Amino acid sequence: MTGIYGGYATQTELDDQYDVERVVPNIEKYLTYYVDGSAASREALKPQMRLSYGPTVAESLNLFPAQKPGKRPIFLFFHGGWWRSNPADLFDVIAMGPAAAGFVVANVNYALCPTVTITEIVRQARAAVAWIARNADRFDGDPDQIFVGGHSAGGHITGMLLLTDWVGDYGLAPDVVKGGLSISGLFDMAPFAHSWLQPALRLSGQEILNISPIRIVRECATPLIAAWGGAETTAFGIQSNDFLKAWAAKGNKGAPLEIPGKNHFDVLDGFETADGTLTKALLSLAST
Repeated sequence: MTGIYGGYATQTELDDQYDVERVVPNIEKYLTYYVDGSAASREALKPQMRLSYGPTVAESLNLFPAQKPGKRPIFLFFHGGWWRSNPADLFDVIAMGPAAAGFVVANVNYALCPTVTITEIVRQARAAVAWIARNADRFDGDPDQIFVGGHSAGGHITGMLLLTDWVGDYGLAPDVVKGGLSISGLFDMAPFAHSWLQPALRLSGQEILNISPIRIVRECATPLIAAWGGAETTAFGIQSNDFLKAWAAKGNKGAPLEIPGKNHFDVLDGFETADGTLTKALLSLAST
């Protein structure tokens, strides 16, 4: 194969597939949407809590109560930003729909590259799931109904969570996570070592092998929905479809969800309401 990684003819062609802040016009309006929508979520969903799931300052989460009584399923969300930017607070906007649908929502913060490696980010994400499983009674959560999801880099984290040895590494049930919802997920890390992101990510060859979900797929009972926006660059659909093929080849349950007309940023408005596209996808996982 000639050219840059993945068959792209030039460095610009590869970078354009993943430099979403540059290729999506009017990026400022989406930032405003996240800031204002997240503030509205924090105002509407009370009582909310900021909790620590690990020893470092970055290891925290914003917990939003379900808007239905009783012990409720839990949705852990992991934000995007190419593993190198954004606080979880910017993505509290995703809590509205799942909370209205009856989920306790944990919007998880984590440390960022290059201060830490992506391997460490994955470790923190796993620690967050383990902490939630062991502390669910503190916030009327059901430890037997834990679901995970994330956007972009958070979609990568979702894949890694489904491939965790929960028994051997954490002493939890092998199916502690009951479903995964990846949005615009990234499952093969190799392109990023050849892209504009590498100075921040500092990926080594061994790390690419260890933390690319598509390279470590195994048998897993947890169902996965891989969603992406129909108006995103083609790389996002390719990443999700390729991973779903590898996922199915191991006998695992997975389904694609292409959301027409949505780009890398407005795809998350599917979490705005209880009947939003992404909220319904989460509910479908909870009903399997």
